[in-house]
Amino acid sequence: MMNALYKGTEWITRFAYVNILWIGFSLLGLVVFGFFPATVAMFTLVRQWIMGNIDDPVFSTFWKTYKQEFLKSNVIGLIIMIIAFLFYVNFQYIGMNQGGFHDIIKIPLYLFMFLISLTILYVIPVYVHYDVRFTQIWRNAFFLMLLHPMHNIALVVSIIILLFVMQAIPGLIPFFSGSIIAFLIMGNSYLTFKRVEAKQEKLLEESSKT
Repeated sequence: MMNALYKGTEWITRFAYVNILWIGFSLLGLVVFGFFPATVAMFTLVRQWIMGNIDDPVFSTFWKTYKQEFLKSNVIGLIIMIIAFLFYVNFQYIGMNQGGFHDIIKIPLYLFMFLISLTILYVIPVYVHYDVRFTQIWRNAFFLMLLHPMHNIALVVSIIILLFVMQAIPGLIPFFSGSIIAFLIMGNSYLTFKRVEAKQEKLLEESSKT
C-alpha cells in the first residue's frame, strides 16, 4: 500500500515538474518562439516514460531537447499556426455566408478541418518518435490518423474529459494541463506506432517465406 502511494506521488510530482518546465520554457521563448520547442521537449520526456525509461534526468533532457529542436520545432509550429489561421478564416467565412452553395460545402469543409486537426495531434509524436524527413512527418501523421479511427475517438474523448476537469478545477492547470494531455496523445500514438510496426514485421515475415 505504501509502495503504491509512493509511486503515485512520484508520478504526480513528475508530471507537475514537467508541466512547470513546459510553461517556463514557453515563456523563455516569449511564448511565440518557446511554445513548440517546449512542447517537443515535453513530448520527448513523456515518450521516454511510456517506453519505460523513467531514470533519465528530467531537466537536462528537457533543456537539451529544447535547444536542439528549437528551429525545426518552430517551423512545425509555424505551419500549425498557418493552418489554424486558415481554419479561423473558413469559420468566419461560413458564419457570414449562409444558404445555397455555402450550405453544400459546409459539412465537407468541417469534416476536412476535423481530419486535419486529428492529423496535427500525431505530428509531434511522429516527430519525436521517428527519425524521418520533414515532409514524412506530416505524411506519416496523416496515415496514422487514418489507420486507427477508434484510437482517434478515444483520444479526443479523453482530451475533452480532461479539459472539463481542468475547467472544473482550475488549480490543476499550472501543474497538469500540458503534461497530462501530452501523456494521453503520446500514449495513444505509441500504441498506434507499435501496431503499425507489428503489422510491418508480419508482412516482412510473410514475404520472406514466399
